[in-house]
Amino acid sequence: MSEKTCCKKTKERSPEEIKRLIHRLNRIEGQVRGIRGMVEKNAYCPDILTQAAAVNAALNAFSKELLAEHIRTCVTRDVREGKDETIDELLSTLQKLMK
Repeated sequence: MSEKTCCKKTKERSPEEIKRLIHRLNRIEGQVRGIRGMVEKNAYCPDILTQAAAVNAALNAFSKELLAEHIRTCVTRDVREGKDETIDELLSTLQKLMK
């Protein structure tokens, strides 16, 4: 994502959270590289599709973990501070995730 398309807000993450998220992303990246290798080696379509489904599941797990942390921290904090626009932001995010 380029700087122009990225949001202006930031989030402080614990070293443990960063480590968990990066670990998940590294595994996903490895899975995608594996799929690329399968395509390059002319693997059978259903085998590639099975691996693609595994990548989708891994991305969904990553999103669920990140969303849960966001709700526990940012959303909870903002609601307590009376920032009701955060609820609209959360709903918009959920709509994007559910496409």
